Amino acid sequence: MTLARRKVTVFGGTGFLGQRVVQRLLERDFSVRIAARHPERIAALFPDVQLDAIPTDVNDDRSVAAAVAGVEGVVNAVSLYGESGPQTFHSVHVEAATRVARLAREAGVGRLIHVSGIGADAGSASPYIRSRGKGEKAVREAFSATTLIRPSVMFGRGDAFLIPIARMLRRLPVFPLFGRGQTQLQPAYVEDVADAIARVMQNTQSPMCYELGGPRVYTYRSLLEVIARRLDRKPFLVPMPFGLWHALASVAEMMPEPPITRNQVELMQIDNVVSLDSPGFTELQISPRSLEDALPAILGSRLN
Repeated sequence: MTLARRKVTVFGGTGFLGQRVVQRLLERDFSVRIAARHPERIAALFPDVQLDAIPTDVNDDRSVAAAVAGVEGVVNAVSLYGESGPQTFHSVHVEAATRVARLAREAGVGRLIHVSGIGADAGSASPYIRSRGKGEKAVREAFSATTLIRPSVMFGRGDAFLIPIARMLRRLPVFPLFGRGQTQLQPAYVEDVADAIARVMQNTQSPMCYELGGPRVYTYRSLLEVIARRLDRKPFLVPMPFGLWHALASVAEMMPEPPITRNQVELMQIDNVVSLDSPGFTELQISPRSLEDALPAILGSRLN
């Protein structure tokens, strides 16, 4: 007799983190349903795997209810980094996240993992950080047993953090810093974060919140220097006041695809490191990969 595989729905399963979460869950013998706005992308991302894919709008009750029906676990990896029309930080990180949590509870789902971020704060002046904090609170109210995953800034193949920096470092002899470049960052390898989420789903006795950061804390300046050395570049790093960055970002946001947003500037004004008393990779028996170790594979292909 074959035991039925535990089924998990992953919201945002075609995204940067979500697709890795799907892969890690499959490796741990879970059955996976991907709930995504663009399910047509799934075949290209997982060409050799037959998956249960369901087109899902996280803004619609019936759509979300269908996605969580008949599963034991749910991972919400949906996130928004730039607002556009009705897609706001509040609508995605608070309203949609609450909808997923509420309907998962009503469907009898046993485990809910909600991906947030280090520094989430409902009282923050930053709309992005505030929405993350309010989202955590609302999700916990809707599904009290929610496990929160707060990763630091993530890096990996195809990321929106390290790759753009590397491209600019290759092209620019002079590189502007955010402030004096002293903001502290503890970047986490996206594959490690995905592995952590799969382990939390597998372990029914997991703590209620994990903060996931890599093995080393960098200042923004030192991070640039590490990447530049890998690229064999020696750019001149120039301090640039945050006030000027905010002004430039305000103008840039008028462009169809802004190269910088005020949200990104706000994030670079706050240290992004794990709390010393918070469970993390160690409690999940994961040795996180360092930026230096991962850089050759990530930057090995030519950067256009």
